[in-house]
Amino acid sequence: MSKYFYPLLANPYRDKDINSAIKILKSKKLTAGPITKNFEKVFKKKIKVDNSLMVNSGSSANLLALQCLINPYRKKSLRPGDEVLIPSLCWSTSLWPIIQSGLRPKFVDIDKNTLNIDLEDLESKITKKTKAILIVHVLGNSTNMDKLMKIKNKNNLILIEDTCESLGSKYKNKYLGTFGEISSYSFYTSHQISSGEGGMVCCKDSDDYEIIKSLRAHGWSRGLRNEKKISTKNKHLDNRFIFYNSGFNLRPTDISASIGLSQFKDLDQFIKVRSYNRKQILNAIKKKSLNEHICVIKENKHVKASWFGLPVILSKKINRKKFINKIEKLGVETRPILSGNFLKQPAIKKYKINIKLNLKNSDFVNDRGFFIGLPTKKIDPKIVTKLVKVFEKSI
Repeated sequence: MSKYFYPLLANPYRDKDINSAIKILKSKKLTAGPITKNFEKVFKKKIKVDNSLMVNSGSSANLLALQCLINPYRKKSLRPGDEVLIPSLCWSTSLWPIIQSGLRPKFVDIDKNTLNIDLEDLESKITKKTKAILIVHVLGNSTNMDKLMKIKNKNNLILIEDTCESLGSKYKNKYLGTFGEISSYSFYTSHQISSGEGGMVCCKDSDDYEIIKSLRAHGWSRGLRNEKKISTKNKHLDNRFIFYNSGFNLRPTDISASIGLSQFKDLDQFIKVRSYNRKQILNAIKKKSLNEHICVIKENKHVKASWFGLPVILSKKINRKKFINKIEKLGVETRPILSGNFLKQPAIKKYKINIKLNLKNSDFVNDRGFFIGLPTKKIDPKIVTKLVKVFEKSI
């Protein structure tokens, strides 16, 4: 039994989600197949992306995005040492694929009011070596995408959108993840929808899609549009096992795809319920006059947020560590906002990445921020009351 009366997210799986997975298990055809392809098709149509490919995690989606950019089959591939700008408030596997791909990350501060990348700091850090921007849409929110796209286009940069925490969020009625060349999504347990483990990588260019498809599955030529042509040129090989590219095995299963597809069909309803629950909590905080101690991050202008969680910034008067320890003991599960300022993580020192940067807003969020979950079922008013009482007791 959970020690939390208010977990990050209670079991998100409904009977119909599990039944869809049981159906796949009974078929005894478990690996990526027709259900995975159907999910990709449905996802593509709803989110209005040009190409979508399911993978085993959002982290894998990020890895494939960066590996695609350096791939020799890409017409304008990036070279070792090329710079990729990334916010310092990021997730581990937003950052490491940049380094694993032989590229150089350059850290940018964030806007503490939105938790997203600071566009002035971003623009000031662009050099001749800068070739791409990887942005992270944090907990359902985003930066000013109009201004970001102007910066991107002016400097002829590639944009990768890490949308793992923001599936369903829109900027001016356009889904996040559809602005850049490549985007990633995650279907981990606590995210907007869940497939247990799973994710989606999307891209605009059909050539990028072919590269990513091959990279996803061993570098095979299987299923590529030019599969027959490759086979004709390599008659000395078994055409079932032609390794056309480098590769990984990052495929999902039809089991996870069936659960993800079942949940994805109800994405809009989940978004409405999470928004409703958020409003109930905000109203309760306001009634108890806790606003001077607890600041809840609001959605940026022009953003219609699909909230992942409820991000909170504590006032200077409150010791964050003590506050979180108290509410955790009283049954409220918390998380840092992403990983905090990633430059403070020990792996940064171990891999000798430049950390001599003044990123005051990232430090601010690192030192005062955290978030709690938002259920996908309407929250019981008694739970809201209990949650706010825990906040009161812990201040």
